[in-house]
Amino acid sequence: MTPWQIGVDIGGTFTDFVLLDSRDGRLFNGKLLTTPHAPEQAVLEGIRQLMATHGVAPDQVSHVIHGTTLVANALIERRGVPTGFLTTEGFRDIPEIGTELRHDTYDLFMRRPEPLVPRRLRLGVPERLRADGAVVTPLDEDAARAAIRALRDGGAQALAICLLHAFLNPVHERRLAELAREEAPGLTLCLSSDLVPEIGEYERGTTTICNAYVQPVFERYVARLRGGLRDAGLTGPLFLMLSDGGTVRDDVAAKHPIRLVQSGPAGGVQATRIVGQAAGAPDVLCFDMGGTTAKAALIDQGEPQRSLDFEVSRVDRFRKGSGFPLKVPVVEMIEIGAGGGSIARVDRLGLIKVGPDSASSDPGPACYGLGGTLPTVTDSDLLLGYLAPDSFLGGDMALDVAAAERALLDHIGTPLGLSAVEAAWAVHETVNGTMAQAAAIHALEKARRIEDYAMVPIGGAGPVHACAIAMKLGLAKLVSPPGAGVASAFGFLAAPIAFAHLRAMVAPLATLDMDALRLMIGAMEAEGRAMVAEAGVADSDVGIRILAALRYAGQGYQVEAAIGADAIAQGDRDAIRTAFEAEYRHLYGRVEAGLPVETVGWRVIVSGPTPSLRLAPAGQRAGTARKGTRRAWFGTGFVEAAVIDRTALRPGDTVTGPALVEERESTLVLPPGAAATCDAGLNLVVAFS
Repeated sequence: MTPWQIGVDIGGTFTDFVLLDSRDGRLFNGKLLTTPHAPEQAVLEGIRQLMATHGVAPDQVSHVIHGTTLVANALIERRGVPTGFLTTEGFRDIPEIGTELRHDTYDLFMRRPEPLVPRRLRLGVPERLRADGAVVTPLDEDAARAAIRALRDGGAQALAICLLHAFLNPVHERRLAELAREEAPGLTLCLSSDLVPEIGEYERGTTTICNAYVQPVFERYVARLRGGLRDAGLTGPLFLMLSDGGTVRDDVAAKHPIRLVQSGPAGGVQATRIVGQAAGAPDVLCFDMGGTTAKAALIDQGEPQRSLDFEVSRVDRFRKGSGFPLKVPVVEMIEIGAGGGSIARVDRLGLIKVGPDSASSDPGPACYGLGGTLPTVTDSDLLLGYLAPDSFLGGDMALDVAAAERALLDHIGTPLGLSAVEAAWAVHETVNGTMAQAAAIHALEKARRIEDYAMVPIGGAGPVHACAIAMKLGLAKLVSPPGAGVASAFGFLAAPIAFAHLRAMVAPLATLDMDALRLMIGAMEAEGRAMVAEAGVADSDVGIRILAALRYAGQGYQVEAAIGADAIAQGDRDAIRTAFEAEYRHLYGRVEAGLPVETVGWRVIVSGPTPSLRLAPAGQRAGTARKGTRRAWFGTGFVEAAVIDRTALRPGDTVTGPALVEERESTLVLPPGAAATCDAGLNLVVAFS
């Protein structure tokens, strides 16, 4: 009786919607400008419009799944709450000292991100644990109460607690939390031993601080959204997408908002994985280009790469080590370039630079006619003829060609002695070249050949730039799915209910206490089962995956390997070492025979079944696909390119470039020499001559 599902993705420029009828797989899409100061407004309005357009009653919707950039944006834009930091006495400056590594060795003026917590709100308390978790100095509760009162009176609204070695023994952190509830009951509390019980004081501290900093903001947002959905008659559960590709209920997500820092892109990777498998391409390069950024991810044999390390709020956008390190499980994506709303300019050397700043949705690119005057990638694509000024977003939004031309001429063309169109082509090529190079380097760092992958472009701007980038990379195949502009929202619907629990256990493998390990794994599994059961997953449908972070003794980094439950049950250390060395060899091409191995941490992923979606994109119309022609620029000048209505294409239809294949949310630009064939899933499979 509740066959409809809704997926919603909030991006920096647009909020995307997908409405799925689970009975027959029909899929309906929607897109609205994001309302950055109150993101739930666009969400609620978009859902209302989509349901009204397709005649769906609120009581027919089973659930809403949501992903958002709210957490990442709050950290980048410093829109969290004043946060206090309590740590072991003598270690209050860990957030500022960091690891003492320099992300740019030779830059004497290198900048680092300012800590989210100023020094006056970072205090130490007398206590100390040994490296094995044993108590050396008991917690001084009088000093702790005084420190909590000082932070409360200093204006802190949230409190991050991260004590030395608390990942092994949380006793002092938990007592501090009890004292904080007595002395400052209004504070939001975040304990490192609950959030990220892993080795690494700096990373554990920054993760805890970031979570505390955004948690009140996120909780208020979720409460407003939940209330708005309820007022609209949508009484089913609200799920949120995590950064590692799983989903959880909104109440769980509100306690761990830092787990959502990469939620939108994770949904895009889920969608890309499904598209690649359906098109017979299990090895996929996911290219996600939205309004603010472009990201890339590698998917091997249908499985995206994952990581336990992520950085946010980088000072130098493309340089690792220049942001806040987070210890959270994420689908591994790298930022490789700009988005449609990224601003172009000429630097002091006379070179064109694009981004990292974005026009976002307010005021947006100059061509949006909302007050923007700076040139963006979207303005360039419009002048080059790739976008139709009268049919953008299905005609719901008219684009101002004159405003785009004026912005490009004033800020790029005149300073460089170029016409507006030449300036647009220069911006377009700069963006494409940067992204192709970054994607190739990413594959090389992962010991992969980029030429072995098929590209799947998603995001509103992805199909516009995809063919040009694929040709620069030498890719043989590109698969452009229908509805690419809202792919992340669709990916949410394809994600299982899942949550990863992490625990530290630093010990030599040879002397690892297997009984203690079994107890720890069992407790993590039980906690996970209870969590997914609350989300409606039957115990018989629960899947368990165990991963261990291991390293050779003396190494400063670890490798994560999947460990079979039998190996743990039987205490089989050889099987654990074999799994580690197989993964180590896969990554580095060799192993260190004879060196002792040690465990660092364990992760248990508890998940429900992956939804099985039957897709039948709705809105396909009968009739001729060719709508006419439009002048589009391809390198040396304008040519007449065929304009194709994608909703009229049928399996087996072919389109030869130059052509512009349009749908409501995006346009696939086929350059001369490219040809696309519509497959059974209505994907356009592109080959290059």
